[in-house]
Amino acid sequence: MPTLNWIGKDKVVNHHLDVPYRTLDTQYTFQSCKQTAGDSAPNMESDNLIIHGDNLEALKALLPHYEGRVKCIYIDPPYNTGNEGWVYNDNVNDPKIKRWLNNVVGKEGEDLSRHDKWLCMMYPRLKLLHKLLAEDGAIFISIDDSEQANLKLVMDEIFGANNFVSTVIWRKNYAPKSSAKYLSEDHEYIIIYTRKLTDWAINLMPRTEKQDKAYKNPDNDPRGLWRPNNLAARNFYSKGTYSIECPGGRIIAGPPPGSYWRVSEEKFWDMNRDNRIWWGKDGNGVPAPKIFLSEVKQGVVPQTFWSYEEVGHTQEAKKEVISILDSQASDSVFSTPKPVRLIERILQLGSKPGDIILDSFAGSGTTAHAVLNLNRQDGGKRKFILVEMEDYAETITAERVRRVMLSNFTPPHQLHIIDDQPETESFSYCTLGESLFDEEGNINPAVPIEKLREYIWFTETRLGGTPQLYKPQSPATHEDAGTSYWLGTCDDTAYYFCYEPEAATTLNLSLLTHIRERAGQYIIYADASTLADTFLQQHRIIFKKIPRDISRL
Repeated sequence: MPTLNWIGKDKVVNHHLDVPYRTLDTQYTFQSCKQTAGDSAPNMESDNLIIHGDNLEALKALLPHYEGRVKCIYIDPPYNTGNEGWVYNDNVNDPKIKRWLNNVVGKEGEDLSRHDKWLCMMYPRLKLLHKLLAEDGAIFISIDDSEQANLKLVMDEIFGANNFVSTVIWRKNYAPKSSAKYLSEDHEYIIIYTRKLTDWAINLMPRTEKQDKAYKNPDNDPRGLWRPNNLAARNFYSKGTYSIECPGGRIIAGPPPGSYWRVSEEKFWDMNRDNRIWWGKDGNGVPAPKIFLSEVKQGVVPQTFWSYEEVGHTQEAKKEVISILDSQASDSVFSTPKPVRLIERILQLGSKPGDIILDSFAGSGTTAHAVLNLNRQDGGKRKFILVEMEDYAETITAERVRRVMLSNFTPPHQLHIIDDQPETESFSYCTLGESLFDEEGNINPAVPIEKLREYIWFTETRLGGTPQLYKPQSPATHEDAGTSYWLGTCDDTAYYFCYEPEAATTLNLSLLTHIRERAGQYIIYADASTLADTFLQQHRIIFKKIPRDISRL
């Protein structure tokens, strides 16, 4: 398989492993129910997250709870067009990206072209997104011609060429740009990959009134609406050349020249006896097999060309952002946002009502808006995770989501306040907290003990999920302080994390007297051990030294 090489690639191929694991700190939780609308609830956590921070570190921080659980990822990364005026600085000269490149790629980074920089920035992020994606999930990436070819090769390398689904063309403009140097670009691409194509199934598009309009029932068939189909086809069929006598007496000598009847003569008359052939009002028409609406797919196979009439255009997207935020500033910040209808189409194809959706280049929060819209339409419980590194994460991204939750956004670009909100909608606003380890590899004493316990539990068991579902056991379930080290038991293995921020812990006979859980095997973390290897083996104990034996994500 062809692979893409660029300056700095060798420095970033495994860089996702070196990204420090940082905690996620909930700053507040917003709820839309009238009793608490607008209130901050710092002690609560929502299934919906908006994270302010570098998306590389944020994706790493999500691993303990979400690895392999995200069903649909949509990202709209910088297109790398060289346009300095865009907030993302999409020629990748943003100071934050430049500092990152200097640290990771080193002096070699001084010679990078803007394409090298873009690839260095994207590669580790795509590696982490691959880890977060469920095996039956899909990732949708918006891009234009600036990096489309490079992105396709990188995605083949990370996700596998055999997991490529298709490339969608979205017509984003409805009028040519007179300022275009050569051709006015009317389209962008959406590249689609799965984690494992054999496990993924795309959803059908709902049928439209226009598609169903052709179905009628002029003969009052009790099976309901139907439409006539063409009996003739161009494909050769050895049994498809017979003559037909119509009920009205007309003789049809055979199919039109160069074509054949679709079914054999025997099959044709069987269909007629079942009233599945339409002969026209006078009984002398060319016979047409009936296709009943009740028997066709209750959905439409999606196509790869999406027009702005179907899914919106960039001007519509700008009006949406301005209408919701009621601020002209948002127009200057987001010159090319995505319309809600476009993201709704992606979520309709790639998610189900209970799935987790992730957008790590969140921008103005369109993805969350689309999730809320779909949930309101079908009663679903989709959950969103947004990551935004820019300073407007709270004032624009979170603010837009907050206002949508308190309102009913209805095209064309009007915001209607809901007086009787049916259910509570919420999100937790998070920032990146402390790094778990310092530069020497030691545990950072500033990290809360519960965050350490959750991390150890995940790296040992790979039980991802929300903290409510997979949180390590509470120390309060034990009788004395010594057994507060117990994390939980999984697959007949009991896990203990014997750690004290201010003192060293030792695995010895005294500590073992506090081990109360019955299990086939024990994995015990401590700073040191005084027990002989033969004793440990005899009692099915695996000792792991802190911090040496703590796995790095």
